[in-house]
Amino acid sequence: MIVELSHRIVEGMVTYPGIPGPRLAMHLTREDSRELYAPGTEFEIGVITLAANTGTYLDAPRHRYAGGADLSQVPLSSLADLPGLVVRAEEETRAGAREVRLDPSLDVRGRAVLVHTGWDRRFGTDAYFSGHPYLAPESAAWLAEQGAALVGIDSLNIDDTPPRGPRPAHTALLAAGIPVVEHLTGLGALPGEGFRFHAAPPMVAGMGTFPVRAYAVVPEES
Repeated sequence: MIVELSHRIVEGMVTYPGIPGPRLAMHLTREDSRELYAPGTEFEIGVITLAANTGTYLDAPRHRYAGGADLSQVPLSSLADLPGLVVRAEEETRAGAREVRLDPSLDVRGRAVLVHTGWDRRFGTDAYFSGHPYLAPESAAWLAEQGAALVGIDSLNIDDTPPRGPRPAHTALLAAGIPVVEHLTGLGALPGEGFRFHAAPPMVAGMGTFPVRAYAVVPEES
């Protein structure tokens, strides 16, 4: 079974306040293409203009560090076919808690650790942008120390987002070469473990973030 974990990208959507929404256009319409090909043959070529932090996206080390690995330098072994682990924090989030702390007894080494807060239900509304849950700084540092392969969350940001505030989770994880995926959705459909996680962006040199089609492959018996 394949479980979709990404938000759809649509014209004008707002992923994060202040970041412009995507714009869709046409380079070649079907009507114009009919003049270029044999009768009965037509094509469409679209154009999209979007900020790299749109929809469900991945942060590479370069997003935080000028000398960090960009999208083209992060190995596929850090992005695809990763053993997954879901950390459930939805009940705490519903009760008003914002900082998610991880159980240090968890086995996270080499795994995609996905923090399920349930905040994705607010995506596309103003409620998504304020009071969101985030990963506790000490938990981010612990994940880096323990060698997690990737860390994801289904809320606005893996860090708390006060204006001009620090970003300790990004700082610790990306310094350790651990990619971060934000704005996930659908984590409630996953088992706690026993699945494989995928979130590979295109190999764009010089960029530190880009949207991904994140998904999980779950064995039928799960």
